[in-house]
This record gives sequence, C-alpha cells and structure tokens, in this order.
Amino acid sequence: MHRDAESDLDSSLLDHLIELRARLLRGLAGLMAVFLCLLPFARRLYAWLAQPLVDKLPEGSNLIAVEVASPFFAPVKLAFFVALFAAMPWLLYQLWAFVAPGLYRREKRLAMPLLVSALTLFYAGCAFAYFLVLPVVFGFLTSVTPEGVAMMTDIHAYLDFVLVIFLAFGLSFELPVAMVILVLLGWVTPEQLRESRGYAIVGVFVLAAVVTPPDVISQLMLAIPMCLLYEAGIVAARMLAPRQDRIAEEP
Repeated sequence: MHRDAESDLDSSLLDHLIELRARLLRGLAGLMAVFLCLLPFARRLYAWLAQPLVDKLPEGSNLIAVEVASPFFAPVKLAFFVALFAAMPWLLYQLWAFVAPGLYRREKRLAMPLLVSALTLFYAGCAFAYFLVLPVVFGFLTSVTPEGVAMMTDIHAYLDFVLVIFLAFGLSFELPVAMVILVLLGWVTPEQLRESRGYAIVGVFVLAAVVTPPDVISQLMLAIPMCLLYEAGIVAARMLAPRQDRIAEEP
C-alpha cells in the first residue's frame, strides 16, 4: 500500500509537470506569434514611440544611432516588448488554467477579478505615461538644455528610458490591487490602511521623486494618481473584506 501511495504521488507530480510544460509552450507560442506579426511594423512602432520626444526637439534635431546595429536591434526590441504587453492576457490565462483546478471556490471568485483589474491598471498606467507624462518630461528636458548643446538622443537609450517609465507607472497603478490582496490575506485591515494614509502619501511622493525626472510637474503626475489610487484601494478593500467573510461561511 505504501508503494501504491508513492506511485500515485509520483504520477500526480508527473502529470502536473506535463501540464506546466504544455501551458508554458502554449504561452510562448502565443507570444512568438504576436511578435512575428508585429515584426514587420517594428520601425513604425518605434516612430510612434519616439513621437513624444520628436515633438519637443528643436527644429532640425533628430534621434541618432550611436551603435552600428542600433537601427536594427532597437525596433526589434520594442516589437518584442509590445508583443509581451499584447500577449499578457493570453499568458495570464495559461497561468490561470494551470492553478485554477487547485483553488477553492472562494479563491476562484476573487482571483479572476484581481487578475483582470491588475492587467487593466497596468495598461492604464502605461497609457497615462505615454500620452500625458512623456510629453511633459521631454518638454522639461529640452527646455533645460544649455545653449550651444544639441540634444541628440541615442535610439537605444531612449527606448530603455521609456520602457523604465512605462514599467514604473504600470506597476505604480497596481497599488489598489496590492492593497486588496493584503487585506484579503489578513495582513492589514481597511481601518489600518485609512489610519496610515499620511505615511502612505509621504511614501508616494518619495517614490515619485526617485522614479521620475527631477521636475516637479512629472513628480506630481505620478504622486497625485497614486494618492487617488490609494483611496480607491481603501474603498475596494472595504467592499471585498466583508464579502470574503460571507463567502468563507458558505459550504
């Protein structure tokens, strides 16, 4: 009987590993399919990404390529990251399909809305950074360029800078989801979050000062939305915390 139990355990582990491999392969296949579809449009994608800086550059100024292979690798790198962002729902679905069978009913009810909310907020943060923050940042940087100095940014350095900004704002907009998860785990309560509002605001402004360029406007453009998202997180935590209690009592 002991050997039978060990055999069942090994068989179950092997089945999980096979399922994990299948989900990973499906996720990578979907990502590569999107990447290959975007690859012919890589140069156009880069031109679209560079528009906020190009609009602020003095007349006659352009982006430059310092490295020999930068004109090829920078657009391809951008196409890959765009494909990663676009394929994220498919990748998260593969993750959900793998872990969902092992979740309780109450966990399934909460996990999917949290995943959808996290994805939506991340996209919202990236869109906010592109349409509102980047024009302000580049307007400030071009305005403080000393006379006699031509602002000629390398295309690879520009791509890295913009991706960091996207990541910073995308993750910052995840604040309400993180707060709800902490409340659902029982680590904090909505009342504690409300009482810690002052410390949170100070932390938000410190984070904004570190992440954004050294101008007040861009710092405020990150800090103010995060403060509003903190309040939204408190409201969402209040709504979900009692609901969690009711679900836990269901048979």
